[in-house]
Amino acid sequence: MVLELGVHAIAEARTGGRTRFRLTSDLGGPLPISEEAGRRLLGDVKGTVTVRLTHDLPVGQGFGTSAAGATATALAVARVVGRSRGDAVEVAHLADLFGGGGLGGVAAILGGGLEVRVRPGIPPWGGVVHRSFLPSLLVGVVGDAIPSPRILSNPRAIQRLRKAAEGLDRLGSRPSVEAFFELSERFTDRAGLAPASVRTALRALRRRGAWAAQAMFGRSFFALPRSSTARRTVVRWLERARLPVVELRASRTGARILPTVR
Repeated sequence: MVLELGVHAIAEARTGGRTRFRLTSDLGGPLPISEEAGRRLLGDVKGTVTVRLTHDLPVGQGFGTSAAGATATALAVARVVGRSRGDAVEVAHLADLFGGGGLGGVAAILGGGLEVRVRPGIPPWGGVVHRSFLPSLLVGVVGDAIPSPRILSNPRAIQRLRKAAEGLDRLGSRPSVEAFFELSERFTDRAGLAPASVRTALRALRRRGAWAAQAMFGRSFFALPRSSTARRTVVRWLERARLPVVELRASRTGARILPTVR
């Protein structure tokens, strides 16, 4: 699912002197995947390129912010140094992949809505199908971040994920809201990577009439009540549980350059 919230990047280039790249963000700490994407696009540019990132969603909670940050950084840097969008996408994809941030989030956020991966990789090598997705989602966080590299570098975890993913390919032939959530719930339960706090929230949401699954690989969830009655029940429970939750929609478009803000 490609969310309407993501990561914003503003890039500035100053010519002269040796090649330098500076990345700052609202998070304060290092963002090695985004930094790798930005540095690899500089090429022979003489001067300093500065990028400022702003995150709409937390990092390390399964929302694809590593891929979004890498893509935003790459697109912004490419614009100010004269590189193509294709170069930016390829560099962002490789930075996210080899940096352990994810296994294809960049390919997903090149478009909006419900995204189904037909072939791995970015276009034109990979195959991605996008379908519109109109319902709004409830997205919540129930604990500290879980860095993706910790899981993606664990052979046992990868083996469990492969086994849990058996049968998910049928979503590609007929993607729908119902199929997406049914398979998401099944994948969450089979993978067994959800911490106790997430499992507790998922059980409560499902009992109250919502589809609910773990956002991979965070202490977080995304949910969709199946009816207006279920939505009222779910919202009341979330308020009583005092869980930080936002309601948001799928993005209608993918990663893009926005008008310059001065």
